[in-house]
Amino acid sequence: MCLALVSFFTLTDRPDTARWMTEDEIRMIVGRIKSERLNQTELLDKIDTLKLRRGFSNPITLAISFIFLLDSITVIAISFFLPTIVRTIYPARTVVQQQLLTVPPYVLGVVCTILITTISWQMNSRQTLIAFTGPFVIAGYAMFLATMNASVRYAAIFLCASTCFSLAAMTNAQVSANVLSDSARSIAIGTNVFFGYVGALIASWTYLPGDSPRYAIGNGINLGCAVTWTVVAIFTKLWMTRDNRKRDRRQLEAHTELASLSNDEIANLEWKHPAWRWKP
Repeated sequence: MCLALVSFFTLTDRPDTARWMTEDEIRMIVGRIKSERLNQTELLDKIDTLKLRRGFSNPITLAISFIFLLDSITVIAISFFLPTIVRTIYPARTVVQQQLLTVPPYVLGVVCTILITTISWQMNSRQTLIAFTGPFVIAGYAMFLATMNASVRYAAIFLCASTCFSLAAMTNAQVSANVLSDSARSIAIGTNVFFGYVGALIASWTYLPGDSPRYAIGNGINLGCAVTWTVVAIFTKLWMTRDNRKRDRRQLEAHTELASLSNDEIANLEWKHPAWRWKP
């Protein structure tokens, strides 16, 4: 809370107030932001109801938020029930040993999250990597369902943890990249986080005591979630590519469409703007 209060007074909200940048750097940043904002009248826009609606109804916002909901079921299930799962794998170990065995999957999750997001930054692309996370989780929960061998089931935890934690960062980045204005971005990120909390609520009911020790219901739900988000991620990427090509073909018609609109109406088009292109 103290850090938040300090940040409130020290962090800048626009290039013009960034005291550590030179005038040339500020002009460069402002120019770059304006080049990415299609016909926006303000560098940083105020809250706008229409833009909020466009940000929420953005098809990529809804698709990615649904993916995050499914991923949150897996992530929160691991967070809630990993000690219980480890106890069913190694019932003869002491409580301290069982707790210590829950640590390595989280360490791997941290390392892989940094690695995946770094690769995403280098590629300037997220959708392929979002789809790429699913097969690891699918393999992990398939192993859980297929055997009661302790070593195999413990290894399955690492497979799941290696990719599922990264989607918290990846999905927020993806919805943020695929909106135009600050108003739309604020509601897009909020929608993604809200869907994640819904997934967390579902996760709290996936591993039931009566399902122990195999936990076929909980593991089956998480397997289904991973399969579903992989399919949704792949089809979303295909749709984005297809829609971008369609927009390219209609480029000549764009001028006619925009000619009958005012500057404010054009600024409020958001992803419906003919010049907009999705960022996979």
